[in-house]
Amino acid sequence: MPLTKSKRTKYIFVSGGVISGIGKGTTAASIAYLLKTAGYKVAPIKFENYLNIDAGTINPIEHGDPFLCEDGTEGDMDIGTYEKFLDEDMGHDNFITMGRIYQTVIDKERRFEYGGEDVEAIPHITDEIQKRIKTLADKTDADIILIELGGTAGEYQNVFYYEASRIMTLRNPGDVIHVHVSYVPTPAHLGEPKTKPTQLSVRTLNSLGIQPDFIIARSRKYLDKRRRDRFALFCNMHPEDIISNPDLESVYEIPLVLQKQEMDKRIFEKLGLTPKKADLSKWEALVGKIKAKKSKKIEIAIIGKYFGTGDYQLKDSYAALFDAINHASWEIGVEVTTKWVDAEKVEKEGVKIIGAPDGLIVPIGWGSRGSEGMIAAATYARENNIPYLGLCYGMQLAVVAFARSAAGIEDASSAENHPDSKHPVIYIIPSQKELMKRRAYGGTMRLGSWEAIVEKGSKAHALYEKYGGFIDKEKGLTSERHRHRYEFNNKYAKDLEKAGLNITAKSVAEGLVEIIEVPDHPFYMGTQGHPEYKSRPLKPHPIFLGFLEAMAGERK
Repeated sequence: MPLTKSKRTKYIFVSGGVISGIGKGTTAASIAYLLKTAGYKVAPIKFENYLNIDAGTINPIEHGDPFLCEDGTEGDMDIGTYEKFLDEDMGHDNFITMGRIYQTVIDKERRFEYGGEDVEAIPHITDEIQKRIKTLADKTDADIILIELGGTAGEYQNVFYYEASRIMTLRNPGDVIHVHVSYVPTPAHLGEPKTKPTQLSVRTLNSLGIQPDFIIARSRKYLDKRRRDRFALFCNMHPEDIISNPDLESVYEIPLVLQKQEMDKRIFEKLGLTPKKADLSKWEALVGKIKAKKSKKIEIAIIGKYFGTGDYQLKDSYAALFDAINHASWEIGVEVTTKWVDAEKVEKEGVKIIGAPDGLIVPIGWGSRGSEGMIAAATYARENNIPYLGLCYGMQLAVVAFARSAAGIEDASSAENHPDSKHPVIYIIPSQKELMKRRAYGGTMRLGSWEAIVEKGSKAHALYEKYGGFIDKEKGLTSERHRHRYEFNNKYAKDLEKAGLNITAKSVAEGLVEIIEVPDHPFYMGTQGHPEYKSRPLKPHPIFLGFLEAMAGERK
């Protein structure tokens, strides 16, 4: 029987080959965007290999910046990519880990829901995987479910995902296709693209009972006819089903590249759908902005502590932040360069290593490592009129910095870093303290969307009003996503306000401090929420727009 009874839902599986980090998520999102703009309702779902229940407890250096959803789901970066391309909120049903699958099956067994059967990987794990896909299809009533399989073909961790894909293909003939995103290297000593790695990856798929309908070839340049013909010959495919996806100036060009090769048309044919023309006019305008000559060049120093991986540095630990910066820069027409500064080095060598950037950001972080470097950076920005944006941890440490250098509370600190501090201007609220005692770390923070009232006359209010960021303009009501367990300690609010710190937003639910500002400064703002997670290429976040505008202005 088909997986859903209400309608003939179509399914597109997207897998990866040869190397990880190939761009499978952006390719999947681009396909979804093409189909959505053609008038079909598309719902994406990502299956991850790891046994973590979600991405929230994973070191960002290990697997990139966990993406925070409106409902509090801590997914991986691909969930953020879906949101940015589709301009839709993702959540619990769009992100599944192998840990969640195993946990569900084991819990069912303990409740005797399998009626005494011996519970095994096949069929019980594969059935649970298919059930998650069915749940998404039923809840969204989507025409097309796009399923991204985590990892790379050939890994033992994801074999059950591929088996579920094979079973669904057999049970739903004509309604399932498989897209394989693979890598085509061009070794420098040879000077030509080599198709053999992808051929072997497709052979791995064949050994799992899967024949791909499309190969999307990631490479430095567009594939030539010879490479397409080689793929078609050795992978048992039509040349027109070999889609080239070369390195581009921006990932947002990918939908245009895929449509130019008529991939959407081929998908409609294979799935028996009525062909519809995708309207990419807004996307074309976006790409035009990205590629347009910029009026000004500005530099942002990011004082972080998750840049290093071995002998290399990576951006993935702050992926949502870099995206939000880009979105705002394209909208206001400035070119942004980022300077990555290790907070621990600031501690050891002093703020002189920051230099004289046009703006400074202290982003998300955890624990005491590098915190004094971030505090020093926050003070440096305030005292030197450098536009400053503190995000979550960066907001908290800006409060510590202000308490020490402006309010005269020399031993002020965060209870996260100094539990015995006499002046914890940032502290842990009682409910979170109980969770910490029980070592309940995963999924227990203040997570997801929280509403706040923004004070009229503040810079934050002006930005939300200017760029349409309010839920209720009259009330000054807005909503941002949260991921933290330490808060501004309201016991110190009056003393800090007397010293010149403005508290310009508080949460509706508990009166918790959400935004702080320093007046008479080009831009000095800290936000307990995470505006970077809500920024989208066609809708840059108001706070980032305001921050970059301040940077682009003249500064003494």
